[in-house]
Amino acid sequence: MATSSAPAPGRPAGPATLAGLTLPGGPRPGDLPSVHNALICVALPALAICADHGQLTGRGLEGVYLSGRRLLARCVLRVAGREPLALQGRLAAADRAVFLGAVRTPGDNGPDPGVTVERSRAADGTERITLRSSAGRPLRLPVEIALGTDLADLGAVASGQPGPEIFPSVHGTGMRWTADDGRYAAVTADPPPMDALAAAGLLRWEVELAPGAAGTIELRVRGDRTPRPVPPSAGTGRPGGAVLAEARAEGDDPRIGELLRTAVDDLRALLQRDPAHPADVHLAAGVPWRCGPVTAEALWAARMALPLGTRLAVSTLRTLARTQISGPGPAAGRISGTLRDAGPYLPPRCTGIEATLAFPAVLAEARRWGLPEQDIEELLPAAERCLRWLRAAADPHGFVPDPGPAGPWRAETQAHAHRAAVLGADLLDACGRPGGDDWREWAGTLRARFRTEFWLDDRSGGRPAAARVPGGRPWTQLGGWAAHLLDTGLLGGGRYAPGLLDRAETEQLARLLGTPALDSGWGLRSLGAKEPGHNPFGHRAGAVRVHETAVAVGGLAAAGYEREAASLLRGVLDAAEAFGHRLPEMYAGDQRTAGGVPVPHPAACRPAAVAAAAGVHLLATLAGIRPDAPGRTVALHPVRSAPLGAVRLSGLRVAAEPFAVRVSRLGLGMVEEAADGLQLGG
Repeated sequence: MATSSAPAPGRPAGPATLAGLTLPGGPRPGDLPSVHNALICVALPALAICADHGQLTGRGLEGVYLSGRRLLARCVLRVAGREPLALQGRLAAADRAVFLGAVRTPGDNGPDPGVTVERSRAADGTERITLRSSAGRPLRLPVEIALGTDLADLGAVASGQPGPEIFPSVHGTGMRWTADDGRYAAVTADPPPMDALAAAGLLRWEVELAPGAAGTIELRVRGDRTPRPVPPSAGTGRPGGAVLAEARAEGDDPRIGELLRTAVDDLRALLQRDPAHPADVHLAAGVPWRCGPVTAEALWAARMALPLGTRLAVSTLRTLARTQISGPGPAAGRISGTLRDAGPYLPPRCTGIEATLAFPAVLAEARRWGLPEQDIEELLPAAERCLRWLRAAADPHGFVPDPGPAGPWRAETQAHAHRAAVLGADLLDACGRPGGDDWREWAGTLRARFRTEFWLDDRSGGRPAAARVPGGRPWTQLGGWAAHLLDTGLLGGGRYAPGLLDRAETEQLARLLGTPALDSGWGLRSLGAKEPGHNPFGHRAGAVRVHETAVAVGGLAAAGYEREAASLLRGVLDAAEAFGHRLPEMYAGDQRTAGGVPVPHPAACRPAAVAAAAGVHLLATLAGIRPDAPGRTVALHPVRSAPLGAVRLSGLRVAAEPFAVRVSRLGLGMVEEAADGLQLGG
């Protein structure tokens, strides 16, 4: 289950790494083409990227991709010698976009077009082009589609070096392109075209339309590599339905229904298989830039998606366990991971350390949601190895350095370590394994030392230090990272674990998170607006990171600070509406103004795993669902102020059975559906 050698504490992902591919010439992240205005259809390993007019022009990242290779770069439609006038482009689902255009024909009188064109394009490039006539006379319309591709890797396209288009050949009812390495792409058409011109990459039809009639052309794209798709749900046929439940939300605020529907849709679209173990799936971190191997973010997203079932969590844990480092040495037990930028003040952090510390906690919480015993038994040895690594990695003061032994010592990392110790102890006790008391004692020592070394007193009430750097100097800038100090983890009986902060420190942190310096009105800033180096577009220096905001909402609500939690919740919900309910991983942290809208970040992934899962987590927080499947209880602690009015969530999963809950406008919770024998606890 482990690699044969121990790499360095973290391997720099480097600006040249993109979606598991290497960019020629190694462009900086800032050189990547912007996709914030693009419509991206996703059903990994397939995705289609285009502008809202629907034409694939080959510019920028436009195209249909399979496993990181562009199968189709151009697909330009002309009707009666001209391109349709674009009227509307929208996502109909995570994996499908619909475009509407109009065509004026020579016989049209006045400004009203007589023909509309609807294009429905799926992530795998399948496209239905439907022409509808409102003319009062029969029409015979010449239709042509110009096709082309370079069969370039996504990394090469992003770097601006895709290479020349490949000369096509007429093949069957369409076109085929073959690269020098033997890989190919082909487009087939139904009905077959009347004419196919290889030199121009052109397919032609004469479409006859009676008054009020419609005609359809269907295109299919295929390549030489067709990975096995993620299985559909029995009865629904929806990809990923067997992994994630078909949850629904309704209530006084109708936006919650769209938020949850889109979140589940995007999570399913981001599912991808472990190539060496195709029975296991995990989430890609985000599209289009981060579709490589399993990451810590995939595990955080699986944790927030536990209300949709435990299958994604167990599959992600199993995939990560296979990357665990074996053999002797200080790295033994750590999960492999890359280095990621940590903002303007600190060196890069190791995502492998983050995943290692998350592993025992996610396994323990998945057990509370109903993970089967055989899965727990299978994964428990990997969790124990994570805990052994934690004990070995901690310095003499009990703090965990990140990324290496020389530090720095990040507050966020200590929060992850403390959660791993407390929930790990709970897991060991439940499984009859030794060491639980030792880990609780270790966590208690860490709490005491953290409050001494990381809490900075001042006249305004104090604040936590973000990190301590070599020499002991604190890094004092406050940002969204502090939300992790409130994320303590779920124990049995509906109880949350103790955290690193005492009651007074928790109250002070809640007050700080609710100030305009951190609450932008659209969510939580990753660095406060008054801090040196603040940049509203800095992904660790001021942008709103949806994952951190969702963690803050959950932690604040659990600690009883509902006003601050509700403000952040409403801000994210408003932002989600502006983004068509498909939240990006981050967006600009500009202060909200009357009539304003959130500003997209040009390099953000959308969809992104943690952003989609955050939608699930936010709604579960509203209802306050705290399951204890082994204890056959579930506790409800809804947000009493009911900031969104009445809410009903259904189709969730607790103890592997359907679960539904309703919260009234008075903030009172009621279970409407649950597994047999599951009792309402405190």
